[in-house]
Amino acid sequence: MSYPMMRNILYGAILMLLPAASLTVRGQSVLQAGFDPSEYLAMLRIDFTGQDSLSSLPASDSGFRVNPPEGYIRQYRSAEAGFKNRWSMWYRRDRKVAVISIRGTIADAASWLANFYAALVPANGVLQLSDSNVFAYQLAADEKAMVHVGWLVSLGFLAPSMVQQIRKAYEKGIHDFIISGHSQGGAIAFLTSSYLHYLVEKEQLPSDIVFKTYCSAGPKPGNLYYAYDFDFITRNGWGFNVVNAADWVPESPFSIQTVADFNKTNPFMHVDLALKKQPFLVRWYLKGKYNRLRRSTRKAQRNFRNVLGNVMYRQAKKTLPQLKAPVYSNGYNYQRAGVPIVLQPDSIYYQKFPDIPGRVFQHHLFEPYYWMVKRYYGR
Repeated sequence: MSYPMMRNILYGAILMLLPAASLTVRGQSVLQAGFDPSEYLAMLRIDFTGQDSLSSLPASDSGFRVNPPEGYIRQYRSAEAGFKNRWSMWYRRDRKVAVISIRGTIADAASWLANFYAALVPANGVLQLSDSNVFAYQLAADEKAMVHVGWLVSLGFLAPSMVQQIRKAYEKGIHDFIISGHSQGGAIAFLTSSYLHYLVEKEQLPSDIVFKTYCSAGPKPGNLYYAYDFDFITRNGWGFNVVNAADWVPESPFSIQTVADFNKTNPFMHVDLALKKQPFLVRWYLKGKYNRLRRSTRKAQRNFRNVLGNVMYRQAKKTLPQLKAPVYSNGYNYQRAGVPIVLQPDSIYYQKFPDIPGRVFQHHLFEPYYWMVKRYYGR
């Protein structure tokens, strides 16, 4: 056989194998990257179906009822734990995708404590949840990353059953998982996504597992460096936060940015050098003004740390008496995370969902989110 003929046969064999190899690679993930409106609407239905009769956030003030999405079946529901937290696992009917749905705030003081206990703590560390329950966690690669302590405690109580159910689903052939939650559930979903990502990196979960995250009306889960990390590990279309621009919840918690919150290489840490060449009176005046601004933000930080950390911890102890206080960060530079999918209200929206004094969740419930996605994406 001549060399050209052998070469042509070899090339032909390679070309025949390429499609099969390509299908194998694609077949490793049933889920597709990118925002899928139909997928999100199914998650929204699942998340609000998980709001039981205790919920303080009804599906709609107008009495709009939410039914589970067709094509999904609930397989598991956790017991309440921590700050009255709960999650459920749903299987898609084809048993190729599982959903980790995290419940939001309910009408219970302990549930609201998870939101108000809002000090920042390191995104990597250990929480002593009780005398016999220690939660070791990694939520970011950057040591500067910080997260909301109340939602971290919530995750600490839910994480063991999540990992257990993920492994059970994996044994059944399910390798693709969607993490979802609305409101507080969305906040915990951010942290859950990070936690599971780093379990995979540490080979504590199989490497071929795929996670996709839909946070809905999610508040800000941590500081800027946590947000950077989350956006990096979910890059190329694997982590979203769907936000109604009229909803106040994604704007919380309060944020305070100081000089210490910037990266090390910045001009604000070296004001003395910048002012050194200025005349004495100019230097004295500008430095005085600068120091006054810096003192005010530092004072605000101390107040936040005391109230949202120390005071709220004493309240948290009433629900979780064995919870040990972690070391709180001095910073409060909360930032939003995830690719934002913004639902922008207009005059037609406000005719249907007007601002009404006293109805603070008017723009936060199921119906306005569902209605706008259907309107803007035609689903």
